[in-house]
Amino acid sequence: MSLEEPEPDVPATVEEQSPDEIAEMLSDHVIGREEHLNAPGYVIRPDAVQDVLSTLKTEAGYDHLSCVTAQEYEDRYESIYHLKKFDDPTQEVSVVVPADRENPVSESADPVFRTADWHEREAYDLVGIEYDDHPDLRRILLPETWQGHPLAADYDQDRPQVVPLRENANPLQEDQRSEQDTDTMFLNIGPHHPATHGVLHLKTTLDGEQVADVESDIGYLHRCEEQICQNGTYRHQIMPYPDRWDYISAGLLNEWAYARAAEDMADIDVPEYAQVIRTMGAELCRIAAHMLAVGTFALDVYGDFTAIFMYAIRDREKAQNILEDLTGQRLMFNYFRLGGVVWDLPEPREEFFEKTRDFLEDLPEALEEYHDLISGNEILQMRTIDTGVLPPEVAKSYGATGPVARGSGIDYDLRRDDPYGYYDELDWDVVTEDGCDNYSRLLVRLREVEESAKIIEQCIDLLEDWPEEDRTIQANVPRTLKPDDDAEIYSAVEGAKGELGIYMRSDGTDKPARFKIRSPCFSNLQTLPEMAEGEYVPDLIAALGSLDIVLGEVDR
Repeated sequence: MSLEEPEPDVPATVEEQSPDEIAEMLSDHVIGREEHLNAPGYVIRPDAVQDVLSTLKTEAGYDHLSCVTAQEYEDRYESIYHLKKFDDPTQEVSVVVPADRENPVSESADPVFRTADWHEREAYDLVGIEYDDHPDLRRILLPETWQGHPLAADYDQDRPQVVPLRENANPLQEDQRSEQDTDTMFLNIGPHHPATHGVLHLKTTLDGEQVADVESDIGYLHRCEEQICQNGTYRHQIMPYPDRWDYISAGLLNEWAYARAAEDMADIDVPEYAQVIRTMGAELCRIAAHMLAVGTFALDVYGDFTAIFMYAIRDREKAQNILEDLTGQRLMFNYFRLGGVVWDLPEPREEFFEKTRDFLEDLPEALEEYHDLISGNEILQMRTIDTGVLPPEVAKSYGATGPVARGSGIDYDLRRDDPYGYYDELDWDVVTEDGCDNYSRLLVRLREVEESAKIIEQCIDLLEDWPEEDRTIQANVPRTLKPDDDAEIYSAVEGAKGELGIYMRSDGTDKPARFKIRSPCFSNLQTLPEMAEGEYVPDLIAALGSLDIVLGEVDR
């Protein structure tokens, strides 16, 4: 973790610049231009990364490093920094950094954006690009003893890999009490499931009873999702897999991330009726995901399994029942298709609408119960108010999004700020809290359930009155999709945990040449040391719970 102070926030008065104005601003650093489908691309020298990103951040207002993509070509390696603005995420630029084929080295972006730390470590781990001035350039998903880089063209997947026990030894120099009088102690927290929200290992250093340092050891649930998608066809074989990223009821939100990227790449227009169904289903998933987040958070903080956790599971099950009626599946929905959805609402429609309305009518009373049991609970308040503090500028530098960012007062939601689906036609509000602590993140999720219910109710009203002859559930999509050779796109949606983005590059075939998943949990988890250092171990557990991470999405 970098100890440097974050750069000051960019004034909201920065106006949008044209691609030529940005090129002029970057001056001699630009050695080429590209046109990605979502943004202009600027090819820069590998030793100018910090200068370019700092200029774009402070002078042009691009204060959100959303994603870093690394890939290999026949003649070079390449890193792409996908930049947006928190004030207006529709303003995007791509900074393309080629690296030498024989010696793939470029400058690290960590001094400008702290989120680059983990992103560049992943690029080094999987692709093999090295980053100068990186504070901690080592593997992040694979063990340090791993041989080769799995996404490199010359990777030998049949090579035996041996991980000796010493790789998991105590990282302190001596596995014994120091002769000096010190209270420093190393503590392993995890990996154990589900107490760390998946298979997560926290390497924690304690100074007395306070957390002096904590390092998230991830990769235990890495399943090669990006490689799997690169071996699947756009049209049929990729869509079943997004459900497995954030597998906590958020499947339709995950599917929408891929659908939006692929539909934009292939210029597919989704029928309005299908957009309404998508929006309704996505918000049902958001409610189900938030219910589990709230229940497990209470379980983390004061171990209430019998009441709060089971109440939350009860209401999550109600949402799951409706989603099962809609999709035919209980968890891995596979309901979206490129151009729409796989089938219409279940028959008889009146029963489906009645069941959904009954669920929405019961929600206010259920939420009142949660506020009585959780947010109004003095024990939880003592454990969560003013603990796990994440200032907004730190959250932005780490690329935090979703309830984590909105709990720090950052008014950023892609459903409103970069509209898709039917969101811009409906009446709802973005929820923020200014406390920046564990309690604020809890309140954001509880209040977002109310907003999701408002969205679902409006969708039900629309679907009830939709003329039968206009109920088109899917556009006319070619059986085989082959986007133009070398087309590139980065597109994102507002998932349950935050900004879930997909980068794809085509090579003229029916399979993507590169498929990169921008996981909100990956960036959000990176903020944990900022929230936990100086706190006690119970506060560390509460901070981790407030992030609502899912390791299936962190590791992919």
